[in-house]
Amino acid sequence: MKKNKNLLVAAAALVCCITLVWFSASIRGDQKTYELRPQITVPEYKTDVARIIDAYERLMERYMNLTEGNLTGIGADLNAVTRKLDSMDAKLAELSARTEFLTIPSSSM
Repeated sequence: MKKNKNLLVAAAALVCCITLVWFSASIRGDQKTYELRPQITVPEYKTDVARIIDAYERLMERYMNLTEGNLTGIGADLNAVTRKLDSMDAKLAELSARTEFLTIPSSSM
């Protein structure tokens, strides 16, 4: 019986060792092979004419944006000048109305 008990303890120890080795291998993990597929794209080939046309389009876009900004500024300035001229016209009309009563007829002289 003692022999069976020793044999059972040895078997249990062996099972524990095998389980321990198996868990340590699973914790560490197996070496895996990864396949990498880099996403490298090559830009399309452009001729000199295509590059010139692209540069011209960019230049014209910048020119149009600059012109639009300048025209907006001119419009704001024109509105300010129009308000000032309207104010001057109103003042001149008021002054003309006041001086109309003060004028002496030239025939009486």
